[in-house]
Formats: sequence, structure tokens, C-alpha cells
Amino acid sequence: MKKEIGKGFLVGLICNVVGIVLTVFIISTIKNTGFENTFRMYLESSNLWMIISLGALPNLAAFFGFLRINREYRARGVLLATFLAAITTYLIYFF
Repeated sequence: MKKEIGKGFLVGLICNVVGIVLTVFIISTIKNTGFENTFRMYLESSNLWMIISLGALPNLAAFFGFLRINREYRARGVLLATFLAAITTYLIYFF
């Protein structure tokens, strides 16, 4: 059981990182700036919380995908990773 939750947590973290990279890539394409410049701009302007919260969207697909194939414990792990992203976003925004 703990191993399944751990696998789901790892999938959730990977989905979050992929979501962050995709978000920065899309924004840099729209604004016609480089990937590094866009990420640096959000980092320096203390708006990194926006990128992290948008990056958590692919966790929805992983969560419902695991529920669809009856992997409830892995879905719990993805939910834990989403909570970690939410707490991180909260801490960055308010502190």
C-alpha cells in the first residue's frame, strides 16, 4: 500500500514538473521571449506561485487516470503531490 502511494506521489511530482515546463514554454512562446528569460522574470517578480499552480493541472489527468484503472492508492499519491504543490504555492505567495 505504501509503495503504491509512493509511486503515485512520484507520478504527481513528475506531472507537476512537466506542467511547469509546459506553462513556461507556452508563456514564453506567446510573449516571444526565451524560456530562461520568462522563468527568470517570474522568479524575480515573486510570481513563481502562478507557474506552480498552473503546473499542477496535469495532476488532474494522472489522478482521474489512476481512478479509471482502479489504482486508488496511486491516485492518493497524486493527490498528496497536488497538496504539496498547493502548500508550496501558498507559502511562496504569502511569505
